[in-house]
This record gives sequence, C-alpha cells and structure tokens, in this order.
Amino acid sequence: MAFKIVFTDVDGTLLDHEHRVVPESARAVRMLQERGIPFVLVSARMPEGLTTIQRELGFTGPLVCYSGAYVLDEQGRELLSRPIDMAVARRLKAFLDAELPQVCCSEYGYHTWACDDDTDPRIQNEERITTLKALRAPMDATFDARGVHKFLVMGEPDQIELAERTVADAFPELVAVRSSPILCEIMSGEVSKAEGVQVMCEHFGITPADAIAFGDGHNDIDMLRVVPESYAVANAVDEVKKAAAHVCAWSNDENGLGRTVEELLKKH
Repeated sequence: MAFKIVFTDVDGTLLDHEHRVVPESARAVRMLQERGIPFVLVSARMPEGLTTIQRELGFTGPLVCYSGAYVLDEQGRELLSRPIDMAVARRLKAFLDAELPQVCCSEYGYHTWACDDDTDPRIQNEERITTLKALRAPMDATFDARGVHKFLVMGEPDQIELAERTVADAFPELVAVRSSPILCEIMSGEVSKAEGVQVMCEHFGITPADAIAFGDGHNDIDMLRVVPESYAVANAVDEVKKAAAHVCAWSNDENGLGRTVEELLKKH
C-alpha cells in the first residue's frame, strides 16, 4: 500500500526494552522525511517526554500525547484536549490514597507532571526512563480549572491489576488501562489513541486508510483497529497481535518498526 502517514507507540514499540532509542531506527525516519511522510509519536507520555525522542532521532512533528487526551500539531498548537474534570480528579486522588495506598500515583496535565513524593523509587525510575523531572507539589496547587489529562499509577503487577479493576468499577466515566505490568494510565473515558489518530488524519486531510500504525501493548489496541494497515511488533502481547492486521518479523529491540517501514518504502 502507499501510505501517507505513520503512527507509532513509543515504549515497547519504537524504543527498546530499556526505553531507549534504537539508533538504527533513525534511518527509517530520514527516509520518511525525504518523502514528506509525517512520523507521529502516539504515547501515554507527556509532550516533553516525546520531544526528547524526536530530537534524538533528528526530526520534528505533531504529537498524540496522553494516549490521545492531548493532540498537538507541528507547531505545538492544540488540536484536541480531553482532560479529567478537576472535581472528578479530586475524587479519584482521594480514592487512590484511601483504597490503594500501596501504589504510587502522579498527575499530568498539559506540560506539567506532579507527584506527592519525588523521592519514591518508582517516581525516580520514571524520571530515569523519561529523562524528565517530576514536580513535588499537591495536585490542587498545580493544576487549574482546565483539569488533569492523566493519572499514572505505579506498583507491582498484582497491585496494578487491582487498580485497573477498582478504578474502572468506581469511576465509569474514566478509562483505566495497563500500559505495562507495572503501570496503569487513567484518563477521561472519552480518550483513545484511535481518536488521536483520527484527529491527526483530519489535520492532514487524509483518513486512517492512508496510514500505517505500530504498537505493542493493550493501550494500542484501539489505534491498531482503527488503522486498517496496522502492525504489532514481534514482542507485542498476544491480544495486540490479534488486533493488528500484521505482525512484524522483528521485535522493538531488533528495530522492528524501522525495518518494517524501510521494507514498505522500498515497495513503492
């Protein structure tokens, strides 16, 4: 197929198992740039957690942040914002503190990442992965009436499974999705990577049928289903492989995305 845009998840797909850029992937990005094909990062990360990756790979472009809750064009202008209302965010924070005290929780909105305790090893690990620094500050003192785009819950796998279930039951207006065995992302129930993809396609005057998309985790499934020519990298979980139209021959560590893109570009 002749595609006009490429969407990709970041952690577990574009990045290796240590959450680092695979140097060889830069070649595929250059090839896309030479043909004028946008390469769009679609991630639960905040904007600053994605622009660092763009710089390392030597490109710029639009972003789908917070799993579709915050979509930005090439100049960083807002195309879509679906935050959690502050009243709901306060109830959720109180619920997590009372019902799930063993997990670590932080809040993200627009360009800010806040937490209660930046000495928590789980926060420090996330800082290491993203190369960003969390702001140690109360949620109410950090975010205004516009709301919060995402809560990130970190813990052991059994704690994260419990968090996903209990939050879904207690807050039907929200969506709680595991992005890894130790991470659960909580956002407005209106949010999806699929909508982020659709908004971005509309921005460029095309449709998801003109796109290809790559992913590996549960929170990529809706994106892979909305893009007819979708790819699960070889390390993807089984549910993602079933949702995607294709499975790459290579994993994220093997530059599966880059090698697949290069093969597709050589065909047309």
